[in-house]
Amino acid sequence: MFIFKPLTADHQRKSRSVAQTCGFFLLGILLLTSCQKAPKPTVAPVPRSSIQVTVQADGVSVVSSAAEFVLSSSGYLSAKLRKNGAYLTLDDAQAGGGQKIVVGGKAISDFVLDLSHAQVREATGKLGKTGKEVMVEAHSASTGLDETLRLELYDDLPSLAILSATLHNSSNAAVPLDEFTLQEHHLNASIADAKAQPHALWAFFGSSLKWGKDEILPLPAKFSQENPFSLPVDVDGDAGGAGGGIPVVAFWTRQVGEAIGHIETLPLVLSIPVQTESDGRVTAAVRLPAQTTLQPGETYSTPRTFVAVYAGDYYQPLSLWAQALDREGLARPSSNPEDYAVSWCGWGYKADVTPKQMTGTIPKLKELGIHWATLDDRWFNNYGDWKARADTFPGDSMQKLVKDFHAQGIKIQIWWLPLGVEIGQNSSGDHKYMMSDVAKEHPDWLILDKSGKPALMARNLATLCPALPEVQAYHKQLTERFIRDWDFDGHKLDNIFATPRCYNPKHHHKSPDDSVHAMGEVYKVIFEATRALKPDSVTQSCACGTPPSLAWFRYMDQAVTGDPVGAAQVRRRIKMYKAILGPKFAVYGDHVELTRILDPNTPKVRQLGEDFASTMGTGGVPGTKFTWPDYGAKFSPIYLTPEKEAHWKKWIGLYNEKMLSQGAFEDLYTLGYDDPEGYAIAKDGKIYYAFFEPEPSPATTAVSPWEGAVELRGLQAQAYKVVDYVHEKDYGTVQGPVAKLKVHFQDNLLLEATPVAGPAR
Repeated sequence: MFIFKPLTADHQRKSRSVAQTCGFFLLGILLLTSCQKAPKPTVAPVPRSSIQVTVQADGVSVVSSAAEFVLSSSGYLSAKLRKNGAYLTLDDAQAGGGQKIVVGGKAISDFVLDLSHAQVREATGKLGKTGKEVMVEAHSASTGLDETLRLELYDDLPSLAILSATLHNSSNAAVPLDEFTLQEHHLNASIADAKAQPHALWAFFGSSLKWGKDEILPLPAKFSQENPFSLPVDVDGDAGGAGGGIPVVAFWTRQVGEAIGHIETLPLVLSIPVQTESDGRVTAAVRLPAQTTLQPGETYSTPRTFVAVYAGDYYQPLSLWAQALDREGLARPSSNPEDYAVSWCGWGYKADVTPKQMTGTIPKLKELGIHWATLDDRWFNNYGDWKARADTFPGDSMQKLVKDFHAQGIKIQIWWLPLGVEIGQNSSGDHKYMMSDVAKEHPDWLILDKSGKPALMARNLATLCPALPEVQAYHKQLTERFIRDWDFDGHKLDNIFATPRCYNPKHHHKSPDDSVHAMGEVYKVIFEATRALKPDSVTQSCACGTPPSLAWFRYMDQAVTGDPVGAAQVRRRIKMYKAILGPKFAVYGDHVELTRILDPNTPKVRQLGEDFASTMGTGGVPGTKFTWPDYGAKFSPIYLTPEKEAHWKKWIGLYNEKMLSQGAFEDLYTLGYDDPEGYAIAKDGKIYYAFFEPEPSPATTAVSPWEGAVELRGLQAQAYKVVDYVHEKDYGTVQGPVAKLKVHFQDNLLLEATPVAGPAR
């Protein structure tokens, strides 16, 4: 127990004395401290760009760690790649060009950039914390237009230069501005290789022009292609049979490549025309259809166009463009584990597929190790309402179909085409269009053309305007019906290209292009609503036979090579998607039956493909649309014969064992210049290689076997054991970082390189 006793008077005096002494001591410390200078706050140094800018009367040179860009007085922005201590280029800047401005039907030639007074300043923005910006002024006496040209280069993206322009009407009269062309380049392959013809370039075209058309090809001596973007393209009588695209056109040789396009996050209406000239050089430019009249004091601004210089093929510029879009706010989606599963599609049974045919394949799917299925086209009554057909899916047979697949451990997705709607006009195949309920109840939702008539999209369908909040909400309701109410596990969104301009006065658009720009909002709604309902769902989007659209390519978790015509398109499109969506993104190789087609686009068409290697070896996800059991000649040769079944079982087993689609695509080989065509995937410390000989012509069944030495690139400086894992052939041990291996193969060769010792890659 503690007992408190009050202090005596003597103790109180001693305590006060001690307290006073301590107080004086503390006061002295405080006074001493106050006499010292307070430390200055630490200020972080402002980051500075390492890019060097040199301004001269005949050109502005901008030099980064990877490239040099030179802006001439005509507006020509030439690009040079810094490689092994030297500069390489395709630009033949002496041919003129650069920019072109058309006013009232006439090209204006009196714009001359005042380069000697160019303004240079530090640049910061979404593309990087450090960079340089160059502003150059010009004036046209004939039109009264003032121009400001803006050049940007960022340290984080040193091989990409951005060019944009602003026109200001400083006159007292209206100026009809027809067209503005930036990034006009004259490319000459012989600058990089003296032995090459000027046109001897490989090219990638991001435009969506026609099903079956190659978007990657060597340029012929005579070539011309407009490459429009973002609007529907009429194909063989289909008003929207193509269109959209990604605004990038790229060219390359063995030594150097160059690409142009724009980096805006909206699908802008423009074109990138390409043609070979009479002297053999290749001309390319970004053409902007301004189609406006500038009143006195008004301003017109172009989008931010780019030129990129690089080494390799189309993978590098597409990856660079995608990085720029990421930073500008259009982030890449991510795939979930289900996106990598082998998938079977009911399209083998065509438009009149029945529940019995769908469920009849389930035993074979389980035997083959396939746990994803797709209910394809024409299960519905009409485009727009998306209700089950009474003749093939009566009553609750749709919900029962889904339950039957789920009961067997198989997930199932549903085919549909957003925004398209029937209004009692036109047809698709044997399906004659009726008046859909949604068009009857909401006629004001339709996109109208300039004449006031419903504007058409893919399959000659009328189009719901995606810029309307009501239309976006309607597509969310449809998504909830499919995923929540019917219990499907995802979507196959097909025939999606572009939406037409909208001139419907009831929509009160600021611009007819509002509908074009808003297309992606509907796909975003579908994607996000699906993911919210089922996180392990699959949303697949397909621009049939063409590159995807900037409007929607970020709103899916599984890309698809989209109705390829042959195995080469499968491989090259997988590489395209890996570039723009990420080296591990899930890319469906589409139905393996499409890897070899005889007599395409004719009544005699036969799909004979069985090339799983083109999908697996490039990191894609295999798929098939076989029919089973045997329904007779009607579905031949899609029927899974016993011989084909053994082949399918082998390759699906190999795929499920290796799962290379979840590995990282490695850009190690240059298409068009490396023989044989090569691909590489890094996974679990190993590197998997795939080599392909040229496809046989339609008149032959095979080409001669390929024999020679292949290069195994991307290895660490250590030993690797190499095996052909398809045929179980041991090639012994090789030494990295680059190994040459003598091989002999027919059609394709798939290799696995495993480190003998050392850390995992």
